[in-house]
Amino acid sequence: MRKHVLMLVAVGLATIPLVWNTPTRAANEAEEVAEHLIDLVKIGRVVVSEHQDAINDVEKAEKGFTGEFMADQVVERFKKKTKIDLRIPNVVPHANFYLLLVETEREVIDEAQPVINKQGVGFKGFSHAVFARRVGERFYMKTGVRMKLTGFSGRALNSKPDDFEQEVLRMFSDSRHPKGQRYARNTLVDGRPVLRVLDPEYVTDSCLSCHGSLKGERDIMGIKKEGWKEGAFAGAISVVLPLKQ
Repeated sequence: MRKHVLMLVAVGLATIPLVWNTPTRAANEAEEVAEHLIDLVKIGRVVVSEHQDAINDVEKAEKGFTGEFMADQVVERFKKKTKIDLRIPNVVPHANFYLLLVETEREVIDEAQPVINKQGVGFKGFSHAVFARRVGERFYMKTGVRMKLTGFSGRALNSKPDDFEQEVLRMFSDSRHPKGQRYARNTLVDGRPVLRVLDPEYVTDSCLSCHGSLKGERDIMGIKKEGWKEGAFAGAISVVLPLKQ
């Protein structure tokens, strides 16, 4: 089954342009594309989180956590969540674009194999947040679509919110904002029309080892913890999707 999935990924790569513009038929079509891209990244992050203990296993070498495994998991879970089967790209609008993101996730995991499978080292520095950052950077180079994790903590320089993101993050952190509700707006970036979508994220148990108690303590990476509590607002996935002029 995995070979079949990856073959479809390769077909998608052969037919998609590197610079993509959304169709002009309806504004909500672009928003749907952005939301599905967010879904694919979130699914990939969950898969990494589920395998974090194996990744950090000191003794075990080959973990079996390969890019092929990642691609298979993402496609299968995406189908379960959205009812969209990327194994049948000819009947899925923008399937090639989604498959390009799946391929990017596969590449990031494959390139991390020497780290993931290294024996004698516990914490490898490869987390779901690192995965998402690398996927976002690589996907931007391929497509011009910006995807990143952002929040007020701003641990990584490239995750710090811009003015637009700060405005939306403040809205998300307001208790009056419906929990989990995304925000989308058509606007301009560098004079060009874009769709900006932010999807709020909340603290889960997997976040607490680095961001939980006690506030001010150093986590495994030596960074001060924020003292987050499970269920609290944590940040957002931000997407900047270029629109056709």
